[in-house]
Amino acid sequence: MKILRTLVKGTRDVRGFFAAERVQFFPFAKDLKEYSLEKFRADAWAAANVTVLALAQGIAFAAIAGLPVVYGIISTAVAAFVAPLFAGSRHTILGPTNATAFMLFSFFSVNPTLTGRWDELIPLLVMMVGLLAMAGAFFRVADLLQYVSRSVLVGYISGAAVLIVANQLKPFLGLSAHVSGENSATFIGLLIGLTRALPHTQWVAVLIGGTTLLVFVAFRRWRPTWPAFAVALLISSVGFGSLIRSGTGGFESAETFVTFGFGDLMLKMPHLMRAGIFMDISSLLSIAFAIAFLASLENTLMAKTLASKTGDRPDVNQDMLAVGMANIASAIAGGMPASGSLTRSMLNHESGARTRFASLLSGAYTMAFAVLIAASVGWGVPLINFVPKAALAALVIALSFSLFNIRHIRICLRSTRDDAVVLVITFIATLLAPLHVAIFIGVAVSISLFLRKASRPHLIEYEFSDAGELRQMGEKRQRPIPAISIVHVEGDLFFGAAELFRTQIQRTILDPAIQVIILRLKNARHLDATSVMALEDLILFMREKGLHLIVSGASRDVYRVLKKSGILITLQDGCDRRGGESNIFLTNPRNPNLSTRAALKRAQQLLGTEKAEIRIFYDPSHQPAPP
Repeated sequence: MKILRTLVKGTRDVRGFFAAERVQFFPFAKDLKEYSLEKFRADAWAAANVTVLALAQGIAFAAIAGLPVVYGIISTAVAAFVAPLFAGSRHTILGPTNATAFMLFSFFSVNPTLTGRWDELIPLLVMMVGLLAMAGAFFRVADLLQYVSRSVLVGYISGAAVLIVANQLKPFLGLSAHVSGENSATFIGLLIGLTRALPHTQWVAVLIGGTTLLVFVAFRRWRPTWPAFAVALLISSVGFGSLIRSGTGGFESAETFVTFGFGDLMLKMPHLMRAGIFMDISSLLSIAFAIAFLASLENTLMAKTLASKTGDRPDVNQDMLAVGMANIASAIAGGMPASGSLTRSMLNHESGARTRFASLLSGAYTMAFAVLIAASVGWGVPLINFVPKAALAALVIALSFSLFNIRHIRICLRSTRDDAVVLVITFIATLLAPLHVAIFIGVAVSISLFLRKASRPHLIEYEFSDAGELRQMGEKRQRPIPAISIVHVEGDLFFGAAELFRTQIQRTILDPAIQVIILRLKNARHLDATSVMALEDLILFMREKGLHLIVSGASRDVYRVLKKSGILITLQDGCDRRGGESNIFLTNPRNPNLSTRAALKRAQQLLGTEKAEIRIFYDPSHQPAPP
């Protein structure tokens, strides 16, 4: 019966977990009821501004990932259209991003056997990313993302920016056909390949890239409100693209992108019943986890940044659901992975978007442009064929430099030593390891340093004053000869702190004068199985030596853990409960020191004395050094 009651209670706890702050599948219904023509006009204008940038970035991020440009355009359109139907934020714009695109390139670079199977693998991968993000939203995993250090993201983005710049130097210098793909996913591999290929630099590509870069910088300086990225790409495509197509002045050697037709816009539902599907799922699982994690992390950061400007309440799990649904839709439509774009989302907000439907309109506009590009093939003027690879590479390089947030890097390096260590290690890992591995190296280092810091419970020195009040021991007062040691535990006693807790207490027992330890747990938190087992070992260790351990100031939560685990029986062993004996005393909210007084009386009873000499435990690592 006891096991059955435990199972029933566990079922209720699980049900309560999922009932609390559950995600919604139709959050847009309320906005739709309150929608008006005025809001539509504001959203339509903001969507037009975002579309100009989004279309250019979709092409750029597909190029970064090493995919045909149609993958980036489809993802840009579909993710922007689907995400606002499920998102919690009203200004977020989803689509391909720099970091996720290069993570994709990095993975396929170190797995060359998978390269070339885009039609089979990309829809499957994006579907897996979507399902993982949906599962994460359902289990409220986004709440845990706040525990990932911001230093990890700053170091990762900075390292990815270096890699993107190095990789885009190939088309910028016209070296794409001369740089070996071997080990090109790491910084060292990219540098070796570029160095070997430098003698083959093409002046036409450098001229196109350099001119495009100058146009971009000019518009950023003299027309800061204009979409400089899109305008520079348009000017370069019209000017240099025409020269390349006509073969004038040697420009025919410059490379352009391959266009796409209506056949490429057809749905590409992953083939889940084909042979070898489980092997492919196994091969893609690590990169799917990494992209889902990074996309959710980027989206959470973006939603919170926008919320700080708008005053909205961020719902990170709802936004994580939007990431999942957007990627599932992108997989079916034939796009690449989608994440939250901070640049497009900020532009959406600054352009005056009023509701989530601005993103939906942007997706519709982008899809209309995709249809126009496909139709241009039939007209004999394929538009994408006018976009020079060197021009787009120059703009991507310029965009990548903006990823180096000097202010954030400075804050991480100067705030604490742990933040600096996390930033540097993540940055180095990004340069030396594949990106889907580097992101988790940074997270692991961040969590390890956090656990090391959190797993150091403080043991503070206490004594009773002449008036009978419990107070912290002063440095200049003489300590009495110990017979009872009062150890006040301050901090978390989860698994990471258990061993340190036990070691410090055992160090106290080495004093031959001590016969009773009063463990004061008033400010101890988060007991778990590991710390409870450490406490049991301590009780049994002391009992073998004829010593006694008493717990005082225990909260209801601590008492509940001790009782449910069965350790309370071990602690109370030998007590005559009918005679009022006990080795545990709960805290009294009105007077927290009453439980310690009661514990002292119990200690005196165990010692057979009316008044025991008391020594308060002294932990020098948390006290100033004596003069």
